[in-house]
Amino acid sequence: MLDFLEKNKDITNLSNFRTKATSKYYYEINEITDLDNFKKILIFANKKNLKYTFIWWWTNILFAFENYNWIIIKNNLIWWNYSKKTKILESFSNESITKISYLLKKNYNQNMFVRFIWLPWSIWWAVFWNAWCFWLEISNNFLETKVLNLRTFEIEIFDKDKMNFAYRQSYFKENKNYFIISVKFDLSKTIDKYPIWNININDFRKNKQVTWNSCWSFFKNPTKELAAWYLIEKIWLKWYNQNGAYFSEKHANFLINDWTAKYSDLLGLINLAQTKIKKEFNLDLIPEVNIIYN
Repeated sequence: MLDFLEKNKDITNLSNFRTKATSKYYYEINEITDLDNFKKILIFANKKNLKYTFIWWWTNILFAFENYNWIIIKNNLIWWNYSKKTKILESFSNESITKISYLLKKNYNQNMFVRFIWLPWSIWWAVFWNAWCFWLEISNNFLETKVLNLRTFEIEIFDKDKMNFAYRQSYFKENKNYFIISVKFDLSKTIDKYPIWNININDFRKNKQVTWNSCWSFFKNPTKELAAWYLIEKIWLKWYNQNGAYFSEKHANFLINDWTAKYSDLLGLINLAQTKIKKEFNLDLIPEVNIIYN
């Protein structure tokens, strides 16, 4: 047993849905030097035949269990810096993209990431999923990322070409043996790949989005032109409540726990939406939220 691993840790509040959950083993990365324990953890996990998973700030995660029999590793690395001269943003992976976007606008009059304000993701998850918000992709301004290779335990630098960015896609979605340490962005020019719809972002944030027990957009849009919320409304699930799990009346792609739902209720509603939309439209709804199973 590794003495720096906590046992039977309550992790309920580490998921936005706040369903009751505990982890058999738990470790936090608070400083870069804490990465030195990774090799010991992976050797321990291999010896005990244990899986491990990473979580991070305001986690875009649904725990599909009450008791997790493996190892949860929480990333707490926070720090960021913006150069007014070069317009280069550098951030540790656990920083909030919402906080950075807001402070860039407030302190530097830098509006490049303003569309990401209130997105409940860390820099890690934004890069992992190639965050796409109001037709702005995180990959547009991506420069490079520093990662720890969990097979060799060497530090590597990935440039944009290696990231294989596409709509809601990056290299890390298919290659998960990496820990993202930090990311750099070039905010010197606006790059929009897609036509921007005429939409009042502030009105959308105020009147469409919820602020509690949700990860906001739950499913990836099947296409850029066909939104998941539209499909959910068409199958009449926007007004359906399954034991406290429901899709928001403000935005049908926002899955919510009213504090009474269990993880099984959320999974049941997710499966119902996927099944009905597959049957009626022959389309697959793919979760953007990281569902962690035991």
